[in-house]
Amino acid sequence: MKKHVLLNAPLSHVIATMGHTDQLVICDAGLPIPAAPERIDLAVSRGVPKFMDVVQAVTAEMQIERVIMAHEFAETSPALHIELVAHLEHLAQEQGRAISFDYVSHDEFKEMTHLSRAVVRTGECTAYANVIFVSGVVF
Repeated sequence: MKKHVLLNAPLSHVIATMGHTDQLVICDAGLPIPAAPERIDLAVSRGVPKFMDVVQAVTAEMQIERVIMAHEFAETSPALHIELVAHLEHLAQEQGRAISFDYVSHDEFKEMTHLSRAVVRTGECTAYANVIFVSGVVF
């Protein structure tokens, strides 16, 4: 049995096969998911699993170089946005490398999901709780 935080096999596989600048989306229950990227649907019911639970498991395994979010996330759901940013700032310290933050419109964000390796759907029902993680390198 896998010993680390991330036990979901498809999600673990995607992260293990990502290269530098590959993108992974973690989204709320309502974000439209394009056909091209792999769809990893973790949603069980409203709020299960929570967005931050999935973020914490993914970031325990993935080297993050850059984060992309919609402006609307910070404006509409400030508490969850603040929690995510605080987690990522702590992660940057642990990684010993800065993480850059980019904000785009929600429409731009949805277009960017088409370029991602995979989209991970959570049960989160907080508006605009979506993030794109851009993979860094560990060396």
